[in-house]
Amino acid sequence: MDKPKKNLRHLATISLAIMAAGFLITIFLEPSIWKTILQGGFEAGLVGGLADWFAVTALFRHPLGVPIPHTALLPKNREKITAKIISMIENDWLTKESIREKINTFRITDKLFGLLEREIPSDPVKKNIMNVIQHFIKTMNVKKFAPVIEKELKLRLTKIEIKHYLPILIEQIKLRKYDEKALDFILEEIDEWAKKDSTKLRLGGMAVEMIENIKADGFMQFALRSFSSLVNEEKLGSIIQNLIVKGVDSFRDPYNQNRLTLLMHINQKLQDLKNDEKVYDELERFRTHIINSWQAEEKITKLLTEIQEKALVLTSAPDFYEKYILPFITNNLEQLKADEDKVNQMEAWLKKQIASFVDQNHSKIGTLVRENLDKLDTKTLTEMIETNVGNDLQWIRVNGAVCGFLIGLVLVGIKALF
Repeated sequence: MDKPKKNLRHLATISLAIMAAGFLITIFLEPSIWKTILQGGFEAGLVGGLADWFAVTALFRHPLGVPIPHTALLPKNREKITAKIISMIENDWLTKESIREKINTFRITDKLFGLLEREIPSDPVKKNIMNVIQHFIKTMNVKKFAPVIEKELKLRLTKIEIKHYLPILIEQIKLRKYDEKALDFILEEIDEWAKKDSTKLRLGGMAVEMIENIKADGFMQFALRSFSSLVNEEKLGSIIQNLIVKGVDSFRDPYNQNRLTLLMHINQKLQDLKNDEKVYDELERFRTHIINSWQAEEKITKLLTEIQEKALVLTSAPDFYEKYILPFITNNLEQLKADEDKVNQMEAWLKKQIASFVDQNHSKIGTLVRENLDKLDTKTLTEMIETNVGNDLQWIRVNGAVCGFLIGLVLVGIKALF
């Protein structure tokens, strides 16, 4: 911009010099009508050029450094000019209404969606999103979450309706034949225990002890002593052991009447539990005791720490963003775009927020302009204005000289005719 400005300054100076030179040359010419007309034209051009030079210069500084009144208008009236610029920006160019009208001329959501679709796959966005995710995972203090989770777990456990789940549990026992499986398990354990030699000796010893402790008189006492002398602990144990094993085998038979009767009895007892308030009260007390004595904070902290470490490893994978984050954002963005009601609501909300922001901060536009202008000293501000509008102002000087010359020719010509 400086080069064109200098050229125009030179052109304005040259035009003024031509007028002055023409005026001086015509002084020494022989008297004639053409001399008079040319001299009048050059004289008027010189006066016009000087007058416009004075006017243009007076806008920015004192002409020739002389403090003539009503010159250096911009430096002297800086505050007024600044106030007028701010007023013009706030009240004419960038009014609240004009900004709102401009906002309403386009759909913010369309531009926002377009920006997201264009930028989300880019490396800078990927890098920033992954940095945010990993920073969030690293800085998460799992120890603070553990007591909260423990408290919530205990609260949820206390809200479980035992009266709702116990009947379901009993029905599942019958449906999945857990009663039969439990009986078979007990029979298996009894059979295994009964077949041991140590069990046989223990049962025999118990039988002998019981016989010896039986109180009887007369013939019964004689019979018991005779029987006791015929058998020993091993024989009695073996007899009892065989009885137990045979009894267990009989109960293993699915069609055994005793087994069926026992299972029916067990099932009836289970059904009775559904309406037994004492059972529910006992289960409630048991649950309360278990929950109150459960110290889960340490284990929850350990679990959360492991999850945190695994999350960091997972998010550090090179394809994590493309495999998980990008499809998640893209799919949700497509679903959002397809929902016109939500998009319209978002559009209205965004415009409302922008309008509210403009209303609250409109005055700051003028404040910002003033702050930027106040950063510049008067000389710099004057040079900046002169740089930007100086080209047009130099043409005023050129036009003043040329127009003055032409008008002078016309006036002197008219004077010569009359």
